[in-house]
Amino acid sequence: MTETNSLTTKSLLDWYDRHARALPWRVSPEDRRLGEIPDPYRIWLSEVMLQQTTVAAVKDYFIKFTGTWPTVMDLAAARQEDVMKAWAGLGYYSRARNLKKCADTVARDHGGHFPDTEDALLKLPGIGPYTAAAIAAIAFDRHAAVVDGNVERVLSRLGLIETPLPDAKPEIKALMGTLTPSDRPGDFAQAVMDLGATICTPKRPACAICPWTQECRARNEGLAETLPRKAPKKEKPVRFGAAFVARDAKTGSIYLRRRPPKGLLGGMTEVPGTDWRETGQTDDPSGQAPFAGPWTKRMTVVKHTFTHFHLRLTVYRADISAAGIEANDGWWCPVDDLNSEALPTVMRKVLAAALD
Repeated sequence: MTETNSLTTKSLLDWYDRHARALPWRVSPEDRRLGEIPDPYRIWLSEVMLQQTTVAAVKDYFIKFTGTWPTVMDLAAARQEDVMKAWAGLGYYSRARNLKKCADTVARDHGGHFPDTEDALLKLPGIGPYTAAAIAAIAFDRHAAVVDGNVERVLSRLGLIETPLPDAKPEIKALMGTLTPSDRPGDFAQAVMDLGATICTPKRPACAICPWTQECRARNEGLAETLPRKAPKKEKPVRFGAAFVARDAKTGSIYLRRRPPKGLLGGMTEVPGTDWRETGQTDDPSGQAPFAGPWTKRMTVVKHTFTHFHLRLTVYRADISAAGIEANDGWWCPVDDLNSEALPTVMRKVLAAALD
């Protein structure tokens, strides 16, 4: 590391020591100095939850998870169904399935202890390059270049990297590797993340109070707010379908079923529905209802966006007698128990539209 890079790193760590965010999975710089060691399980869990999800949205889920399953061994012993229920609403449900697989692997093959190198961590289910680097650096003080969205923004500005993302990723990772010190690599990674979250924000960065205000090449060129550059996004297709909410006229219970274990929303709970296709329904979809009933179309069309497409669902409701319906692959759930089911956000929207 050059002297200039060393001074740049030191100025950020000094700032972090004073301004580090208090997060439920984080060991503060002061507590680190007093000898407290980060728990790899908590670091791993937080990093998986934070993928494509905000800190604000994750905090309550993290506290609930660690309260229910304090260790990786506890999570490995949990039922898959219970893990999916606890994850419901957080989105990107393949993360929850991989979370359970990873916990099982750590418990079975590693005696309940996470390996402490990037290469070994990469061999665990659901752990990619970013998560492996984050765990290695933050939990084990390994020298690793940790690059998330905040880091991409901060370093593209610091180094005036004008190559559009995602092509800029190798340049950004190389710069992060150069700046990351051998001493306190985990604190440095978290410091860059905090800088991006609180000061070097996407719009109107607070350059005047930034610890890197002098070193930042983009600020010196008046280009900070224009970086990072991004390649134009492809327009997402729109898919259409129908959802059927059957309500027991006597008890108010709702008919639910579980999605297949693999694929989009795998293992989650849903109301019955049609396939989701990129053309609208030309025929009356009530003919595809799970069973006969007085199906009525609701006025609200449920709109939901996934990573790769927008979804539009027409909602139908029928108040019927559950006693005359064979459950087959589903079950009748009391309304009061719906919140404890592994219902993804799109299905909660469907239920709200049907029961309103």
